[in-house]
Amino acid sequence: MRSFILPLLVLLAVGTFGAADDRPNIVLILIDDMGWSDLACYGNRFNETPNLNRLAEEGVRFTDAYASCPVCSPTRAAIQSGQYQVRFGLSDFIAGHWRPFEKLDTPRTTTFMPAEIVTIGEALAAAGYKTGYFGKWHLGGKPEHLPPGQGYAEVIETRGGHFAPGFAALPKQDIPKGTYLADFLTDKTCEFIRKHRGDGPFFVQLSHFAVHIPLGARQAKVEKYRDKPKPPEGVNNPVYAAMVEHVDDSVGRIMQTLEELGLDENTFVVFTSDNGGLYRRYDGGGEICTTNAPLRGEKGSLFEGGIRVPLIIRHAGHAKAGATCGEPVISMDFYPTFLAAAGADAPDQTLDGESLLPLLADPAAPLSRDAIYFHYPHYHHSRPASVIRMGDWKLIEFFDADAPELYNLAEDLGETTDLAAKHPDRTRTMLAKLAAWREQVGAKLPVPNPKYDPAKADQWWNYNTKTPLDTKQLDRWARTQEDPLAE
Repeated sequence: MRSFILPLLVLLAVGTFGAADDRPNIVLILIDDMGWSDLACYGNRFNETPNLNRLAEEGVRFTDAYASCPVCSPTRAAIQSGQYQVRFGLSDFIAGHWRPFEKLDTPRTTTFMPAEIVTIGEALAAAGYKTGYFGKWHLGGKPEHLPPGQGYAEVIETRGGHFAPGFAALPKQDIPKGTYLADFLTDKTCEFIRKHRGDGPFFVQLSHFAVHIPLGARQAKVEKYRDKPKPPEGVNNPVYAAMVEHVDDSVGRIMQTLEELGLDENTFVVFTSDNGGLYRRYDGGGEICTTNAPLRGEKGSLFEGGIRVPLIIRHAGHAKAGATCGEPVISMDFYPTFLAAAGADAPDQTLDGESLLPLLADPAAPLSRDAIYFHYPHYHHSRPASVIRMGDWKLIEFFDADAPELYNLAEDLGETTDLAAKHPDRTRTMLAKLAAWREQVGAKLPVPNPKYDPAKADQWWNYNTKTPLDTKQLDRWARTQEDPLAE
């Protein structure tokens, strides 16, 4: 391995890792609905994550990493585009749902990421990278919106549940009954890595459906956690814990493949989640899965539990092993990070993120921006709102209330004490800055709802069918997630 100092000097000078044959491979592992507190290396005392613990020991673990939205599709769009996704109107999961009788009439989200967006897959493919995508996409269903039309040469997109035949794969695959989706996607990712060893650099995204509800895991792992003594704190759900371990197994298998092929020294491995952890289904049904404590809130909320996520980045010789970084970072930062690592040209489009390479070399180094922003003008597990974080300070503006809320995250990670009244000048400054950002990116706002009916305000409706959601159908789907190979 080359010394650390020379690559760092090259990085600072030209923003790359050097010659084309030295460019790193990139593996991005995106988990669905994994919370900040779900991993042992983030303090969980019940879930077992030895491979992710090792990844953190060999790389940089970020304590203040954020998904750009508290639900999946917008965050996925931010990763692919390098932009705040509200720039192109994708503000909720596709196709979204809504409360037609609530106080506010919320804007309809765009149901696809625009085809004209140059994705990170397209940008790296143009730079000579072999590209692959395996797993959940959720950014539109027409051919021009799917991964093969967005820069990914080798693709298996999956939709549905956790066990075959309960999930579908496109293009169609011969998948034996009882195959666990997380294992299937890991197999395909490892095959891609083996296929392209020595074939120039590659970029592959593994996009798991785990740990999304309905819960489903191999029975042997579930029984392991049912028999395991439980700590006094936390939810400690055995099926959820088994799903977390399945994801950890996936990371371990990918790292083992890279090591066997001699690729681990020059491969970026990035592990993160698309939003915070989910306590339980949005309609109140189903079992309680997890908790994000000490964070407040969950998926669908702009409190920390809905947007703060685990993030671990490993790259031998460039990411400082065993380091912890407290700088606030966000989903769209991956795009410029990967461009800088690859020495690839930036496309002719807005990039809102910043490269994280300086933080990998020096986790105490600040980025140049003074704030990050969030906009979720929808009802979910909370109310429509926008957020600005500046340093340790976070302001939440709920659109159905006149008074914003202000928190100091360094002193109050759980967002228990609203300091807006105590710091009026700071509150006004941050509120004005947040409004200016919304204007800049063209964020759509909710408006008063002429159909507001307090008696029906808690009803959830389907955007596509314009009918109330069928929670009995959700219950039936949940019951299909048991291991079909269990005795």
